[in-house]
Amino acid sequence: MPIPKQQQTLGNCVSHSGTGLHSGHRVTMTLEPAPPGTGIRFRRSDLEHMPEIEAKIENVSTTNRSTSLAKGEVHIHTVEHVLATLAGYGIDNAVIDLDGTEPPIDDGSARGYCEKIEEAGVVVQSEKREPFEIIEPIQLQLDGTFLAVFPDDSLRISCTSSDKQGHYTQYCSLEVTPENWEKEMSHARTFCFYEEIEYLIRNGLIQGGSLENAVVIRDDVVLTTEPLRYHDEFVRHKMLDLLGDLSLLGRPLVGHLIAIRPSHSANCEFVRQLNAQLRESITAAQTFAPPPMNPKETNQEKGTRRTTDSEEHEAMGEPLEVKEDSGLDVDQVMRLLPHRYPFLMVDRVTQIEGNRLSAVKNVSINEPFFQGHFPGHPIMPGVLQLEAIAQVAGILMLKQAENTGKLAYFMSAENVKWRKPVRPGDVLVINVQLTKFRSKIGKAKGTCLVGDQVVSEADVTFMLMDPNEVE
Repeated sequence: MPIPKQQQTLGNCVSHSGTGLHSGHRVTMTLEPAPPGTGIRFRRSDLEHMPEIEAKIENVSTTNRSTSLAKGEVHIHTVEHVLATLAGYGIDNAVIDLDGTEPPIDDGSARGYCEKIEEAGVVVQSEKREPFEIIEPIQLQLDGTFLAVFPDDSLRISCTSSDKQGHYTQYCSLEVTPENWEKEMSHARTFCFYEEIEYLIRNGLIQGGSLENAVVIRDDVVLTTEPLRYHDEFVRHKMLDLLGDLSLLGRPLVGHLIAIRPSHSANCEFVRQLNAQLRESITAAQTFAPPPMNPKETNQEKGTRRTTDSEEHEAMGEPLEVKEDSGLDVDQVMRLLPHRYPFLMVDRVTQIEGNRLSAVKNVSINEPFFQGHFPGHPIMPGVLQLEAIAQVAGILMLKQAENTGKLAYFMSAENVKWRKPVRPGDVLVINVQLTKFRSKIGKAKGTCLVGDQVVSEADVTFMLMDPNEVE
């Protein structure tokens, strides 16, 4: 199912009252719409100045039997069910107002929350979503839990749950869509084992707990006030909790998540690992990116230099039409790439065919890098051949009309090999094939040739971003 491209929020405010599982206190929760870019925030309206806590992994305080957030002296407990509900419906921006320390537990599932979301409605907003798309597997093993995520076109969770003795082993795999969330996951109730109850009560963790809001397992007997809602209700509730914890990443996750005996502590540690990878990717993209061009720059600011045809088209905001089985001259290349002298490494695109592109760079003795690389023995630096591959890969990604105005940010290079020197007078032929492209992350394989000899090759990774995202 296609992932929503735009951010979403609630259509109206809705309120819901009930008892907190751990505190046992009566609490009222109000879900409120929020502007684009707000994210999910909790507000303690029972406290002075009504402090807010962002639903981010940085604010996780404890993960004992549930996930809690804290900021200074302000705490919010048992946030996973309401966060899972918002994530399940694809809601990016909302404020969760509470007059107590935790949302109401209801019947131990998220069914009551879903009814409120349906009542409020979901509204599409103008700003684009920025999902975190998995391009390489990431995994974690912690205290008997195994978590791994692999590239996929949507969010899918495949989960196995069991107790420490391997009893009640259950497995379920679901793609997370609003329909699947509400029908296949949200009704699953929280559960515990009978032998855990004494510990939980002694530590004040379930003062609002009862068979009305939890399923209790005692040996081979399931204690509940109604029949199980799914034949594998326990694993589906584990998936519900996991979805809520995953939302603490702060943006939608796109990938196939494999979970074996997940727990809140392991879930949150995994989100920390994902968050570190996400920040590393963004930092790498910004570090290796050229500065964004200012479309408002005037001819006076540029000096007296004559504006080229490509710049006039660029200033008018006209998208460049790139046709298959054709080429691009240097003016057209500069309408796709922000690079300029002395760092533009593409003179002409000779062939465009699907996910393949060929270009040339005429290597002249007048190139500025030959002054120091090396005097008396001029050789084109290998890193500039890699840059040429990266620029051609950028053209390949930016030629799509929907990517007009974006920048292709170079993130990483792998399997880099330099085989032969490139000298003045050589014509460098750069061949690039796009091997993977999901949303805004692309991978490409590039080869540089002089004549029929391979002189260098590399696999490069890119991120497409709007210029204003990194200004």
